Amino acid sequence: DISQINDGGGEMTPHFFDMVLISVLNNALNAICNAEKRGKRQVLLRPASKVVIKFLTVMMKHGYIQEFEYVDDKRSGKIVVFLNGRLNKCGVISPRFDVSHSDIENLSSYILPSRQFGYLVLSTSAGIMDHEEAKRKGTGGKIIGFFY
Repeated sequence: DISQINDGGGEMTPHFFDMVLISVLNNALNAICNAEKRGKRQVLLRPASKVVIKFLTVMMKHGYIQEFEYVDDKRSGKIVVFLNGRLNKCGVISPRFDVSHSDIENLSSYILPSRQFGYLVLSTSAGIMDHEEAKRKGTGGKIIGFFY
């Protein structure tokens, strides 16, 4: 985006504004969602992070994506995700609300379209997992995002 700023000398000079990265996970999930809507087979995510990798692992475990590949570029890294066309929507819940073991069911009915499919992703003391695994283990945590 180019805008004009006054450089003090009376003439206007073009000034380039850089985009600021708010949330790495939010960016990654938006890129996946948009690529899925366009019918792409793969999507490149950058920068990579541990949270993004764990989130993708949960998605892969349930078959919403085929696989992903981490590419080490000696900087923040990149991830190539191979899509299979099963994902309808994915997103981040911000701020990351605390969810107790007993509240998981209520929250999932709020966010997910149906009880039959879709998953909430929670960050618990036992690691990042979906809401069904958290219920089985009897643990709560902070809600990170969802996919269905």
